[in-house]
Amino acid sequence: MKNNVLFLLTLVFMLSLSIHAQRGVRIAYVDTEYILENVPEYQEATAQLNDKAQKWKNEIQEKLAVIEQKRKDLSNEKALLTKELIDEREEDINFEEQEILDYQQKRFGPNGDLFIQQKQLMQPVQDQIFAAVQDLAEGRKYDLVLDKSETNMLYSNKAYDISEQILRSITRASKRSQAQSKSERKAAEDEELIPEINYEKEAREKALEEKKAERESAIEKARQEKLAAREAKVKAAEERRQKILEEREKAKQSKIDDRNKTVETEENEDEASKTTEAKADGETKTRAQLIEENRQKKLADRAARKKALEDKKKKILEEREKAKDSTNTNN
Repeated sequence: MKNNVLFLLTLVFMLSLSIHAQRGVRIAYVDTEYILENVPEYQEATAQLNDKAQKWKNEIQEKLAVIEQKRKDLSNEKALLTKELIDEREEDINFEEQEILDYQQKRFGPNGDLFIQQKQLMQPVQDQIFAAVQDLAEGRKYDLVLDKSETNMLYSNKAYDISEQILRSITRASKRSQAQSKSERKAAEDEELIPEINYEKEAREKALEEKKAERESAIEKARQEKLAAREAKVKAAEERRQKILEEREKAKQSKIDDRNKTVETEENEDEASKTTEAKADGETKTRAQLIEENRQKKLADRAARKKALEDKKKKILEEREKAKDSTNTNN
């Protein structure tokens, strides 16, 4: 039984080969790149897309040049800045640079705007080529039509090249579409045309749009997170700076208080010493005279010390204000 089935299959296969060999295999090929180079609409759209890509590239290069200049400026100013200010400036520069790199990826990445627009530009022409190839293959009974630009063809006979026929077919279709009356063209401009529904293409475009929206949403979310983190760091740095200034102010005030206590102690000791001397000199001056002299001298010394302390405190406050102004200027 098995041998009979095998024999029948072999016989059918040999008969099909014989029939196929009798009429011959009809093969042709097209050169898609040649066709695209000779479609004016495609070349014009390609030139516009190249101009747009060049503008994007120039914009990115200008922004990167600004970042590089900021890095040079920071390097020159490092000697005048605190470590905290240097870290903040470096963080700002790195953040701006990352935004530019994200923008570059959005424009020129594997799924960027340039790739998507190139694909959108190619798709209508490719559909026209595919439709023309199908019509021509069915009309001339071709068994196989290859694409030279996508096939590693070591040799190809020009007699099998149907690129010119496909190009003429596309050109005739374009001319037919342009041979409308003025009223029809005006109506087409004023009214939105309802295109033929291509569900596969529509699903593909929808998936592409969803993926693009998802990518842009993720990029925006990451950007917002970076901005929030940066603001939190700036706020924390400002709080640390204020705390340091307050601690310095407390330390200075503590030194002033200690100095005042030392002066008061010296005054008390000096008064006690003078009182002792007055007792020893009581023979020449009365006690009331000595007390009055001592009091006047003490008042004069206290006034002089108070004035000196006020002048010193005023100088310290002026130096502190200058330091604050310098820090604000650097920021």
